Amino acid sequence: MSYSFPRPQPDFQRLRKVLLRQGEPDRLPFIELFADREVMEAIIGEPIPVRRPHERELNEIALSRTIRFYYETGYDYVTVGANLDMPRKRIGAADTAALPRDQRLWQDESDGVITSWQDFETYPWPKPEDIDFYPLEYASRHLPDGMKIIYIGPGGQLENMMWLMGYMPMSYALQDDPALVEAVAEKVGELLLNMYAAATQVPGVGAVWLGDDMGFKTATMISPEHMRRYVFPWQKKLVTLVHAHHLPFLLHSCGNLDAIMDDLINDVGIDAKHSFEDTILPVAEAKKRYGERIAILGGVDVDVLCRCSEDEVRAYTRRVIEACAPGGGWALGTGNSVANYIPVRNYLAMLDEGRRFRY
Repeated sequence: MSYSFPRPQPDFQRLRKVLLRQGEPDRLPFIELFADREVMEAIIGEPIPVRRPHERELNEIALSRTIRFYYETGYDYVTVGANLDMPRKRIGAADTAALPRDQRLWQDESDGVITSWQDFETYPWPKPEDIDFYPLEYASRHLPDGMKIIYIGPGGQLENMMWLMGYMPMSYALQDDPALVEAVAEKVGELLLNMYAAATQVPGVGAVWLGDDMGFKTATMISPEHMRRYVFPWQKKLVTLVHAHHLPFLLHSCGNLDAIMDDLINDVGIDAKHSFEDTILPVAEAKKRYGERIAILGGVDVDVLCRCSEDEVRAYTRRVIEACAPGGGWALGTGNSVANYIPVRNYLAMLDEGRRFRY
């Protein structure tokens, strides 16, 4: 199946205006953390190879087709990261999505690759020269006029700590061996700082996005006190670095963050918050609660996109737009990402409703 869209007219300043809460843009911009490769392939009608470090030709094909997807569907940017090898433990399972991949991988929360000081000392921590920024450099040279890059890092401060240590072992270590947690936090923080420092130097980068899932349905993954010790100081350093380059700082975080939102806004200093679901905090409520302080991004509930009819998705999307768009400071998108289990027709219906909207 082929899809046709209105002639693209990308203008990153439109999105920047939203991210910095500078009033209503000329039209409603779209925002996504990412779209699964299978969805992009279905829409552009071409395969997108899985990117691999140091396989330049393969990576260029993947990047060019990813840029094409973002351009043709009406985004003002493309998200691009760097290639980084950080071994961790994952569990594989069959993918049952509508557009399946060979296997879906899950983080092993019961075990990690760093659960002792010996593990910490022998772990192959990446060096700055090990990081491959070629994807950013390539994208920068091949952006359509008007588009920018939103750099997205390899997970965030807390995420990488949990991935390396395993959520359960790290939870015990917070009490039993806080020095080990501190050491891992420092290694992760320094690595992210190095990556973001290099990324902000690449021409064409217009904003940065930190993906750092810090909550679940009812609370934060670790206590707010532990977040203030191991997580927020490093996130604040990232924000300070990014703001020194006059770039907006976007945070993606799933879960219930009620207990730490003031920390994130007042101390860490984020410009925008992404990831909302109706069972935790509907995006319209988030706009009311925080919209005078930060930009609010996305929020069209993924469950609605997955399980409702196209007409229901359109009606729901219109309600979200009517609640969130006035005054600016909001961009249209899913509550999380364009996963390969979201029906393509529903995703495209959401975008179409955004195109129809007029301030």
